[in-house]
Amino acid sequence: FFIRLRPSFLAFSLQSTTIKRQAVNNTMRRGGGYSGRSGGRGGGRGDYYKNKYGGGGRGGRGRGGYNVGRGSVANDTDANKSSSDPTAESAPRAYDPNVPRPGGDNGGMHADFINLLRRLDHKQYPAYHDIESSSKGWVNDLEGYTLYIGRAQSDPFAKPTRCRIVVKNETAKFPPLSYQNKVRSVALGDFLNRKFYECCKEMGADVSEGSGQGGGWSGPKGGDIDITKPTQHVIEQSAVTILKNGDVCAQFTVSLPARGRSILGHKAVQIFDQTLPQLVQKTLLYNSLDASAVTRHVLNVEDQEWVRSNLEIRGLVAFIPDGAILPRKSGADDRPMEDDDNQKVVRFHSPDTLRVSFDLPNMGKTLAGIGIRKGITLIVGGGFHGKSTILSALQVGMYNKIPGDGREFCVCSANAVKIRAEDGRSVSEVNITPFINNLPFGKKTDCFTTADASGSTSQATNIMESLEMGAKTLLIDEDTCATNFMIRDDKMMELVHKDKEPITPFLYKIKTLAQNGISVILVVGSCGDFFDVGDTTILMDSYSCVDV
Repeated sequence: FFIRLRPSFLAFSLQSTTIKRQAVNNTMRRGGGYSGRSGGRGGGRGDYYKNKYGGGGRGGRGRGGYNVGRGSVANDTDANKSSSDPTAESAPRAYDPNVPRPGGDNGGMHADFINLLRRLDHKQYPAYHDIESSSKGWVNDLEGYTLYIGRAQSDPFAKPTRCRIVVKNETAKFPPLSYQNKVRSVALGDFLNRKFYECCKEMGADVSEGSGQGGGWSGPKGGDIDITKPTQHVIEQSAVTILKNGDVCAQFTVSLPARGRSILGHKAVQIFDQTLPQLVQKTLLYNSLDASAVTRHVLNVEDQEWVRSNLEIRGLVAFIPDGAILPRKSGADDRPMEDDDNQKVVRFHSPDTLRVSFDLPNMGKTLAGIGIRKGITLIVGGGFHGKSTILSALQVGMYNKIPGDGREFCVCSANAVKIRAEDGRSVSEVNITPFINNLPFGKKTDCFTTADASGSTSQATNIMESLEMGAKTLLIDEDTCATNFMIRDDKMMELVHKDKEPITPFLYKIKTLAQNGISVILVVGSCGDFFDVGDTTILMDSYSCVDV
């Protein structure tokens, strides 16, 4: 019986396979996915995905795999274009998730934007591409800003969508004096960035939908607004900037909300129609901020920059004011250490012999502290007495600080560089002959290259690279240096002849550097040989500074 039916069965199977292949080809030409089991990575898994997401399963490799092309979701008729339409995409494109795609350029009025979000509710997630507006923007005349949205994320788990808001000068109304030069403009942008970040925290806008609820893959997700987290330093950044005409530009990310892979349009409306306008009102408008706090922040930063710019005129490479709080809360927390019940923080106090003063132009007061002169300065003392704490403050002295940091006016030359050994770093064509020469087997060091540098060769390379880039001050802590690069004692020189030692210790080169206008601030605690070459020696005793 089975033998008699087998030919018919084979014919039926071949016919069924042919029909299925034709259906798959037609679906792929339209940009749809294949819902069969043999669809591979680009295929779906049958009716489960078809019922869950609609369309032809999980979709093909191209973006059209969800039956959703770019800019086709807002108008449902676009999604149903015939394959004969020459303007329609006839085949799915290769997609690399690691390569960012340029955003679309829709745009219009804010009311149109909100209506679009409502229409996208419950649609498939790639439909969010319809809100992209790279140059036209969504204009909110009521609140006085324009929203620009770059490439919208294609998946709830992808990187959040980058957004940009430009608030017109007529709305922001910041005084021209607050951004009249580069330093003030950077300081004002930093202040607004901090306010935006703090307000996001206070409003809970940085918390994603369903956070902590354990909703899983199909639960709600996204909806959080995030902006660059500020640090203790006031540096130029792109999170919030002040344009030359006084407009305020804020850049942040929004994780577009979804449930599973379906758009939560009502949540998106809440974000862009309620939360975002509140953030703009509270953080980017001058009338909503404490005017005295804005002025104090901007002028304090400008005074720090003024002190730094006057170091060269005074023959100094660094300055630490009296009363500065140099210790930090911890190695992972850059905020200043605070007094507690067991111990009070020791404020810095400069020795009389090294004290200098500056008359601050904006704050109208005289600032006194230690002035570290050009040349070779040694910082010595016992362990845990504050040597490295001073150097840690100086190595970030080329950056301005926020008021209240404790190191506001702790400044150093803008061309200072921290030098240390970096075992394992790569070196490419660097001349380190001033420090290392005559290597075994005749290996040259005038164009030294290695993929795995030792402590001594890495430190020599760091010095030579810094000098090549124009560094005028080297900050060095012996704790992070290669010992054989720094010194060689008499007994070792008796045992290992100079001709057999490729390394010329830093001790014998430091004077040459100083004679060529390179200053060195060196923390030492184990070798007194550097006393012979030092110009100034500072002793740290229980965080108190003494000129010895």
